Amino acid sequence: MPTSVQSELPPAVLKLAALGVQRRYRTHTLLIQEGDAGDTIYVVLSGRLRTYVSDTRGREIALGHHGPGDYVGEMSLDGGLRSASVQAVEPTVCAVLTRETMLQHLARDPEFALELVVRLIRRARLATESTRSIALLDVYGRLKRLLEARAQMQPDGGRCIAERLTHQTIASEIGCSREMVSRLMKDLRAGGILVSQGGKLWLSKELPPRW
Repeated sequence: MPTSVQSELPPAVLKLAALGVQRRYRTHTLLIQEGDAGDTIYVVLSGRLRTYVSDTRGREIALGHHGPGDYVGEMSLDGGLRSASVQAVEPTVCAVLTRETMLQHLARDPEFALELVVRLIRRARLATESTRSIALLDVYGRLKRLLEARAQMQPDGGRCIAERLTHQTIASEIGCSREMVSRLMKDLRAGGILVSQGGKLWLSKELPPRW
């Protein structure tokens, strides 16, 4: 029986998910390993996944997070190796489809095929923007951009980052060391710009353009 979260998913996503097998994944479970061969696509029904790439020394760059209604692994449609790793960041339920099932669905449903193309273009744009950020902005500039993007305006006019962001998570997303993030976050707290309250992080002031 679908959960309340699943029942709110778009009909096209539910139609796609119905073609697969539901599986549950614990936090930190690795669904896809970068460089492996694979022919499965994962439709997220509940929970959250993260995609990332890493090197032989264990350094990681986060590529994105995916919640209910998103799907990952569609790059396997070209028959190539996995281009990134995918891990559950919280208990997650996915519908798992084979490459063949996905291809058959695309052939039967041109409207969904177009939606997939649009989604891939959107991801390519985000990847381009991320590359530009890493190439052209310094570490503080990338941190500032991340914090401002995650902060949500509250009814009282304050800006709150409800999502729990560890220093390692931030480092992976902006492409730097955890130690550098820790130093910058410490300085921002000392300057009264970042305030921890009620288990959440608040932006009490505008972040300066440079640090």
